[in-house]
Amino acid sequence: MLAPDRDSQSVDIAEIVDEVILSRRSVRAFLPDPVEDELIREILALGSRAPSGTNMQPWKAYVTRGEVKERISRAILESGLRAEKIEWDEYKYYPDKFFEPYLQRRRTVGYALYEALGIQRREVERMRAQHDRNFVFFDAPVGIIFTIDRRLNQGSWIDHGMFLQTVMLAARARGLHTCPQAAFAPYHRQIRPILGIPDEEIVVCGIAVGYEDSTKPENAFRTERAPLEEWVRFVEE
Repeated sequence: MLAPDRDSQSVDIAEIVDEVILSRRSVRAFLPDPVEDELIREILALGSRAPSGTNMQPWKAYVTRGEVKERISRAILESGLRAEKIEWDEYKYYPDKFFEPYLQRRRTVGYALYEALGIQRREVERMRAQHDRNFVFFDAPVGIIFTIDRRLNQGSWIDHGMFLQTVMLAARARGLHTCPQAAFAPYHRQIRPILGIPDEEIVVCGIAVGYEDSTKPENAFRTERAPLEEWVRFVEE
């Protein structure tokens, strides 16, 4: 029996939305099938409906494909700057030192991904090669670089995150998959001249967009989420 304020149509909509949310994940291998510009425009326009304080809309996007996308990949991979040593000089994504429960969660997802790929814990070069696939957007036909004005504050970064999630959900609802990639952020010096990104914009991340290659083992990998009991409190009195 439906709750008084939930008719059958709202239940149907909830099921669709739930499926989009639950099926969104970070895909790390894509088919070469093209994604039309009009579809990317539609996804980004829907993303811009995300909430932002006083409707500031603190996001910018640079859509790349083909030769331009490949130039970004070459600039990073040929820079000689290893990801594990490069300085995050625009913003820090992770703490200087990990602590629990975040340390264990990070280790668990890393080990599980490499296990799916058949990479052993001491195979450093294979780990590096897999990480470097970030910089070819995991072979997705579309790579989008997102930026934010550096004069904005933390609230606008929250808004930017909601925008990115909305973009990814809109893509998933249209049969596409994505992978958000903060790995691009510390390579802003390599990316700026190619895309003409001005100094007042911080490179926040990239997102790979395309159709999943379901034959690849890394795409069979699934992450888990902590149960609500670990992080939710209902405070009534």
